[in-house]
Amino acid sequence: MNATAAAAPSREDFAALLEESFATADVAEGSVVKGTITAIEKDMAVIDVGLKTEGRVAVKEFTGHGRENPLKVGDVVEVYLERVENALGEAVLSRDKARREESWVKLEQAFNDNQKVEGVIFNQVKGGFTVDLEGATAFLPRSQVDIRPVRDVGPLMGTPQPFQILKMDRRRGNIVVSRRTVLEESRAEMRQELVQNLEEGQVIEGVVKNITDYGAFVDLGGIDGLLHVTDIAWRRVNHPTELLQIGQQVKVKIIKINHETHRISLGMKQLLADPWQGIEAKYPAGVKFTGRVTNITDYGAFVELEPGIEGLIHVSEMSWTKKNVHPGKIVATSQEVEVMVLEVDPVKRRISLGLKQTMQNPWEAFVEKYPVGSEVEGEVKNKTEFGLFLGLDGDVDGMVHLSDLDWNRPGEQVIDEFKKGDIVRAQVLDVDVEKERISLGVKQLGGDPFVDSGEIRKNSVVTCEVIEVKEGGLEVKIQDTDLTAFIRRADLARDRADQRPERFAVGEKFDARITQFDKKAHKVSVSIKALEIAEEKEAVAQYGSSDSGASLGDILGAALKRRDAESDD
Repeated sequence: MNATAAAAPSREDFAALLEESFATADVAEGSVVKGTITAIEKDMAVIDVGLKTEGRVAVKEFTGHGRENPLKVGDVVEVYLERVENALGEAVLSRDKARREESWVKLEQAFNDNQKVEGVIFNQVKGGFTVDLEGATAFLPRSQVDIRPVRDVGPLMGTPQPFQILKMDRRRGNIVVSRRTVLEESRAEMRQELVQNLEEGQVIEGVVKNITDYGAFVDLGGIDGLLHVTDIAWRRVNHPTELLQIGQQVKVKIIKINHETHRISLGMKQLLADPWQGIEAKYPAGVKFTGRVTNITDYGAFVELEPGIEGLIHVSEMSWTKKNVHPGKIVATSQEVEVMVLEVDPVKRRISLGLKQTMQNPWEAFVEKYPVGSEVEGEVKNKTEFGLFLGLDGDVDGMVHLSDLDWNRPGEQVIDEFKKGDIVRAQVLDVDVEKERISLGVKQLGGDPFVDSGEIRKNSVVTCEVIEVKEGGLEVKIQDTDLTAFIRRADLARDRADQRPERFAVGEKFDARITQFDKKAHKVSVSIKALEIAEEKEAVAQYGSSDSGASLGDILGAALKRRDAESDD
């Protein structure tokens, strides 16, 4: 009885055992435990974790990204215990979750200590890639893959490599890593070590690694230096590919080293003699040379006189006659041209060239061919408020001022008779070579009516013919001359009542007195009133005084009878 009682557990013993079992189960669930592989059935591993039941875990959970070690019975592995027993009476285990739990602990420690972690890129997703960090999955943004954009990430996938954790959120299960940070750090260390071994002025060999529009990057053995396009050669280089290609080995000189940024400036032309030394003696001002047009801009054209030496033909020095024309319409790239050196500045490394100076000044050529007084012919190029512009020989223009269009009529009136394209004959009046001006006259071709006016002078009595009747007076032509004049209303008669232009008709003739005759100023004035007053004075002087009692009409009547009688004799 006692033995049986002793062998059978008491109620208290059973309760204690049950509590111990539950306590063990409570501790184990939701944690990582060690277990032993008791069997491998197809793709499942049977694992004993020390509980009443065994659990099963897919074999693939033990292999995968960078882990290919085969499992065998008896191996001790760590698994995550989700539940002690499921509906099938088995423990629910997970190797992935165990690895993830273990990995998160390590990763958090590495993140806090700013340490690098090892991982494997195993998949591509939107915006980047996924990385296996020994069980934990992290996101690698595309911009963090490499220092420079990588077109093909294939060679990087499946290969264990270091990463830097940028961000962690365990609650959300997010990890962001960077490969670029690791590369930049190692590169910076390498650059610093390499830069310390370099000196400004040192000549070193390198390999062209990359070419851009502004220059080429040269690998100096683990560190890159920039060879700017202006330092490749002394001559103008429009693009580095003219002289360089990727993979080419070049000898360069270290121009400058920035120890803070580790930037290195390189030069190739510095290894050659400076062609600007003694440039003034080689290209003296006023001497002509032949060069090749290398570049054309809005403000002029660059001409290479020799390799490394270029000069600028400013647009104002390209043509004597073509103003406001783009240089590309005068010269072309690669064209051989003759130029004259105008100025040399060795300090600023500038040479001013002239193209038009190699050709004869067209105004000098014009005046040689057409001296003042010559007759020329030209096409009306333009009409302005002050005259006509004619296109002449030598691609030069001459101007006929309004005052030189007609002797008698106002220029504003005469210019309307001309239109663009008309061929006009004119006389050369003046040529100013320095100011590039040619003065022409049309009226001078018909002779000067003042020169050909005969015996006409001031106070002469002339016969006038009415050309036009105006409100303010009469436009008349002096008979037997080409002179015209305007008689104002006040000069039409002595008596005010007769000072009416409408008394006269076009074609009517009458005598008048010249009151002004200036050949130099080309001015002539006539007056009927002045003639009447002069005749009155003469009659009074010859036939009596008005004080004698005789009327002026009697005196003039007697004078006229006397004159008629004399003419009959």
